[in-house]
Amino acid sequence: MLKFQEIVVRKVLLSFSILFLALGLIVYFWIKDFYLQETKKSLLSDIKIIALNLQNNSNPDLLALQIKKNLKLRLTLIDIDGNIIAESHKDKTEMQNHKYREEIVEANSKEYGFQMRHSVTIDKDLLYVAKLYTINSKKIYIRLSQELKSIHEDLLFLGEEIFGILALFFIAIFFITYKMSQSLELEVKKIVNFLTALTKKNKETYIRSDYSVEFSNITTLLTKVSLILVKKEKQKSKFTAKLQSSNKQKDDIISAISHEFKNPIAVINGYSQTLLDDADINPNIRQKFLKKIYKNGIKLSELIDTLRLSSKLDSGQQKMQFKTIRLYELVKDTVDNAKLHYPKREVIIQGEKDITLRGDASLFGVVLTNLIENAFKYSEDEVIVSFTEKYIEIVDSGIGISQKNLENITNKFYRVNENTWNNSLGLGLFIVSNILTLHKFKLKITSKENEGSTFKIMF
Repeated sequence: MLKFQEIVVRKVLLSFSILFLALGLIVYFWIKDFYLQETKKSLLSDIKIIALNLQNNSNPDLLALQIKKNLKLRLTLIDIDGNIIAESHKDKTEMQNHKYREEIVEANSKEYGFQMRHSVTIDKDLLYVAKLYTINSKKIYIRLSQELKSIHEDLLFLGEEIFGILALFFIAIFFITYKMSQSLELEVKKIVNFLTALTKKNKETYIRSDYSVEFSNITTLLTKVSLILVKKEKQKSKFTAKLQSSNKQKDDIISAISHEFKNPIAVINGYSQTLLDDADINPNIRQKFLKKIYKNGIKLSELIDTLRLSSKLDSGQQKMQFKTIRLYELVKDTVDNAKLHYPKREVIIQGEKDITLRGDASLFGVVLTNLIENAFKYSEDEVIVSFTEKYIEIVDSGIGISQKNLENITNKFYRVNENTWNNSLGLGLFIVSNILTLHKFKLKITSKENEGSTFKIMF
């Protein structure tokens, strides 16, 4: 039987090897396609400039030679009947009619023609781009081509760089994992030795670990359990069941939190790695990637704020700042903020503009935000927010909530099982319930499955 560290190292090595190969292939083919697209765009841009030069250039043969010399590209000018007007790499009088070349035929029916093939004329593999222009009242095909060998060499060089970076990255990750597995093995061994001692008459009564909060909690709990076992051996089964229940709850909480943090972190890492790998990336794409990173950074910040607020509410440490709240303005601001994340959703606000209430505007805004965004998540139609001097209610016509879930929906870290597609920490309605309790308001939830839900706050 293998040791814990050996199992971890083998599994990590296998996983990273598969991931390394898959990621390397995906990145290579993605960059290859991207490079070819950019090459095509570059050739089309050059063709446009050549077309402008042809308007005032009476010597197309000279222009073709200049393109060959300055841009290292092959230029062919072809009339509408397929005859060669100018050619940069070959005597045009020796060339065949090009009317039925694939890229020329494609340029007739589309915006431009694009092909990759071997050129018999110059005995090289080329990437062709052709476009039809009307120049001085004559239709002319402008065809530019670039040698595929240079493209493949660039891709090979880029692939080697990517491979090197990925290799260094995975080596670093493997080294870190290996070190972690060693530390974990020591901590686990310590706990195993302690548990083994518990089975003997001379039981150890104290164990401590400073490796992590989780190990500290486990060892502290084991110490307490050992003291209890020394005093009351007969209660062993009872406390073992309690320990298992506690560990399961902790695992569920850790699973919920890690699941929520995993997606934005993966997005940030992915886009950041792409930006690091390609210093010459298109500026528009760079801007798009940076926006993605920024949005997911904001999401992580919001998740952390949610956890902190939940902790403060749970421990009774949240301070309140009561003042007069203009309810319409607060609802309007909350709806506007929510629609930044759900721009296509509609909210109908019903209520007098002069209605006020006493409360903490910031916390009550959190309540409204959670309820309105909750309505957005579980329905596709418009959401109605109506209020009077005695209550405010949020009504949606979504999927509804079952009776079983209604009984538990305000519990901490509770998530509706039927809606596993909706990632959530399960803190939204827990926070809502606690804030309303601090305000001495009441929350009433009514719902019918497949018809909708109503969340009513009574002042």
